[in-house]
Amino acid sequence: MAAHRHPPRPPPPPPARDWALFLDVDGCLLDFADAPDAVSVPAGLHASLTALSQRLDGALALVSGRALAQIDALFAPLALPAAGLHGLERRHDATHVALVVPPALAAILDEARQVVAAWPGSLVEDKGAAIALHWRAAPHAAGALHAFAEAALPRLPGYRLQHGNHVVELRPADGDKGAAILALLAQPPFRGRTPVFAGDDLTDESGFAVVNAHAGISVLVGDRNPSAAHFGLPDPAAVRGWLDIARTEAAHA
Repeated sequence: MAAHRHPPRPPPPPPARDWALFLDVDGCLLDFADAPDAVSVPAGLHASLTALSQRLDGALALVSGRALAQIDALFAPLALPAAGLHGLERRHDATHVALVVPPALAAILDEARQVVAAWPGSLVEDKGAAIALHWRAAPHAAGALHAFAEAALPRLPGYRLQHGNHVVELRPADGDKGAAILALLAQPPFRGRTPVFAGDDLTDESGFAVVNAHAGISVLVGDRNPSAAHFGLPDPAAVRGWLDIARTEAAHA
């Protein structure tokens, strides 16, 4: 029997002035790299995001698995509204809620570093209140890193595993990207606008569900299936081109 093929998702409409736009970072705005600190921000992206934020009266936010500090370092000098650590950190109008790190996490981080040392190309990322184990450059390490994360989880009450694209995280169980988007939608300048969210990974599905429930526009980057997203773009370059449409329109407005 032939495998079921999902029909291609149509591209999203050009950005409109009444949108509340939420954008994932890695795999959506930025191309993946073997290590999180090896990504690059393409020339022109800062200007595109600045113009788009102005066009939307500030209703543009970054929603990422990265910590807020990492987001700010990547996009400096921009300091857009943002949700970090899959929605566990949120900043809006300079409000920043920090997370409490459980004492056991430090020992588990040390153990994780020993595990990845045995698998060249894999790495551990310290996210403060979370730990991410990456194997993009070492796919053969996936089983060992999954096993380590599963074994460590019982030592972190209130935590859960977050699976992603060549990564697994030990992270607090509360919150997700959908909850972060919902919280931002309750505040100006996002309130009362059409919600739009673009993302690529399993961690973005909660965001797609929220914008779909609010008659919004959900955009999957890549061809992962199944997904709740209604629209699609093939890769981050296509996302950046989509956003440049708004930049061009703003310049001629």
